[in-house]
Amino acid sequence: MLNCNEAGNLESLLPDNSTVMKTTLATLFILLTFSAFTQTAQVQGQLQDPDGEAVVFANVALYNTADSVLVKVETTDESGVFRLRNLAAGTYRLTATYVGAEDLERNDITLAAGQSLDLEVLQFASGAIELAEATVTAQRALVEVKPDRTVFNVEGTINSVGQDAIALLRMAPGVTVDNNNNINVLGRAGVLLFVDGKQLPLTGDDLVNYLQSLRAEQIDRIDIITNPGSKYDAEGNAGIIDIRLKRNDNYGVNGSLSGTTSRGQLWQSNGSASLNYRNKLINTFARVGGQVNDRFDNMDFLSTQNGIFLNERNRMTSTNEGMNYRLGTDFFLGERHTVGFLFNGNNNTGENAALNRTALSPQENQTAVDSVLISDNSGISARDNYTFNLNYRWAGEAGKSFNVDADYGTYRRENIRNQPNRYFDANEEVLLTEIINEFDTPTEIDIYTFRADYEADWKGGRFGAGAKMSKVVSDNTFLFFDRINGVVVRNDRNSNTFDYDETVYAGYFSYNRPINEKWSFSAGLRAEQTDAVGQLTAFVDSLREDPVVLDYLQWFPNAGLTWQVGPTHVLSFNYGRRINRPDYNVLNPFNNQLSELSYEKGNPFLSPEIVNNFEVGYTLKYMYNFKLGYSLTTDQITRLIGPDAVDPRANFITWENLAEQKIISFNASAPVQFSEKWNGYFNFSASYLDNQADYGDGVIVDVQAFTYSIYQQQTFKFPYGFQGEMSGWFSGPGVWGGVFEYETSWSLDIGLQKKFFQDALTVRLSGSDLFYESGWDGVSVFNGLESAGGGRWDSRRASLSLNYKFGNQKVKSRRRSTGLEDEAKRVGG
Repeated sequence: MLNCNEAGNLESLLPDNSTVMKTTLATLFILLTFSAFTQTAQVQGQLQDPDGEAVVFANVALYNTADSVLVKVETTDESGVFRLRNLAAGTYRLTATYVGAEDLERNDITLAAGQSLDLEVLQFASGAIELAEATVTAQRALVEVKPDRTVFNVEGTINSVGQDAIALLRMAPGVTVDNNNNINVLGRAGVLLFVDGKQLPLTGDDLVNYLQSLRAEQIDRIDIITNPGSKYDAEGNAGIIDIRLKRNDNYGVNGSLSGTTSRGQLWQSNGSASLNYRNKLINTFARVGGQVNDRFDNMDFLSTQNGIFLNERNRMTSTNEGMNYRLGTDFFLGERHTVGFLFNGNNNTGENAALNRTALSPQENQTAVDSVLISDNSGISARDNYTFNLNYRWAGEAGKSFNVDADYGTYRRENIRNQPNRYFDANEEVLLTEIINEFDTPTEIDIYTFRADYEADWKGGRFGAGAKMSKVVSDNTFLFFDRINGVVVRNDRNSNTFDYDETVYAGYFSYNRPINEKWSFSAGLRAEQTDAVGQLTAFVDSLREDPVVLDYLQWFPNAGLTWQVGPTHVLSFNYGRRINRPDYNVLNPFNNQLSELSYEKGNPFLSPEIVNNFEVGYTLKYMYNFKLGYSLTTDQITRLIGPDAVDPRANFITWENLAEQKIISFNASAPVQFSEKWNGYFNFSASYLDNQADYGDGVIVDVQAFTYSIYQQQTFKFPYGFQGEMSGWFSGPGVWGGVFEYETSWSLDIGLQKKFFQDALTVRLSGSDLFYESGWDGVSVFNGLESAGGGRWDSRRASLSLNYKFGNQKVKSRRRSTGLEDEAKRVGG
């Protein structure tokens, strides 16, 4: 019996990371973290209104008296207390601003080195102030931790220049992206991806292509919701990541133009334009973006199975051209009624080539090559995705609201590939055999949803209830062709269709309210009835199978408790039960092969996975945040790499249910201001994972792993308006899928920014993955297959970005989610 914890003798074949570089980076992190504890002077106080009540979330600004230069901006906490830390000795002027009151000023504040000055109570005088005139400008914190989510503020981050959404997610706190671009949160798989409150209708290659087309210049922030309430669909074990695009506020017209070009080994370029118009009756907005990207991906594997040693190399290149666009209009029908429509589109075409070379030799004599398989793949693809939303919203008195969404999404993919499989002798000079295959694999998916939500203030709290119906129709065709003597003939034994029809009915209620001054709670319950049929239709009658029928009702409770321990200490406790249904593409049993000896296939018999999540959070001084989590997942859906049952030389990746997965996770984050011109942010995540499964006949999964990741960002203000940035991440060893144990990886980025023409034009220059260490290496041992491998892509790049804003930069587009959410993530790639 083969235990998956054994790495085998292939581990020594993996390339080692540079010890010097790892030591240097670790030392850098330690020095920067240690310097965070260096303190200088500080000022604190409490703001009160004319009646003596605490003023919450007022803006407090500190200026240098000598030259009126802004030194520091903070907001008051829930007790009206503010603290301005890390100040140099000197004389300052303090200004506090709050809507509805005249500005409060305190002059001649003198600080000595290391002094802590308490201004005690500062009281606003009563007075009127127009909302439109109350403007406070301050730089947002890189990361904000709120009661229901963690916010990663992307806009203005210099090192995001030239990056796409996938690269930004690698930087986000508590988020990891593995070697196959699978996204985990707090060590948990099954996260849902949203854009502006609307779930992305994609997975697999389609999801990766879309996220790569979404440039950092378009993104305002990323919201990470690890334990969503009952209002959200129960889909997604790890919670929700919501990518929020840029917007503005107020009446008038505005727009922006941006362009980025970057160079690694290959060129990538993108551009976008946006326009907004709003008055009292209508708000219309549009955005269009395009990109041309050349990419490469290299993967190498050394494997043993059935007494055979395989040395496999893959060299993949692609050129992708794409457009994405967004158009919407809202009509304001009086003060309480709003009707709107929203259209999103994404078109992508690509040409790709993949050279697969596999040398075969006996396991006992790995240098004695028997034969070499050369599979020189080429193909073209096209992806067209469109979503339509019709929305009605009513806002009544006493906090009442009613929202209705009707959605339709259509997703089409064409993919045609040519794959010659040629076997040569050991010297690659004599052609032994040749098998040429062609593939035509179109996919059509249509999603219909209808959702209604009601909220109101009730008995000192907030009550919500709603219902949703969704229907998904997925048609997948897999046509396999043999080219024989120049003639293409369809192979009916390997060709088939797979149709999947799913309907989900859901209803929920939620309630939250404070218990007293220190305690508050939230609770909810969601029910989802799933009816689905998967039908595999073979072109040969003897290969036909009975349809897979699913019919089940699931209940999903959630609860939360918040304790205000003290003025600057908050504890929170959260529990939620969630489900993760298989993506449509992983249910599809077709063989998607890279060569005759390496392929991937789906599993139509997968069960949905159920997870119970428990989280404890602690916030200190509204700045330092800690979270401890535990999750127990049954029927965990995961990837496994194993040997083919028919061809002793072949191996494949498939999807299976693990019996159980346990994860214990920890996350800590802290913003630090070292000086007036130097700000830092640090985030640390760690998790312990335990995967268990027994498939019989000695085929088991018994894997435990501890992994961690560190992210830091330093921002520097230089003379003449220049701003610099240094950021980087370090990821420790861990487990991808069920059994693939990967090694450490890391990246270090730098950037420089300057604004011109009264801040209308922003120019950014950045370099990413300077030491080219963000690739992956690892070992997999499962069911008689031992495999060691690694991968690299075009991650070391230099980027130049220009962004120009025009018009009234306060035009605001109404932000709203749509009903096309839970189903969207599962569209196949």
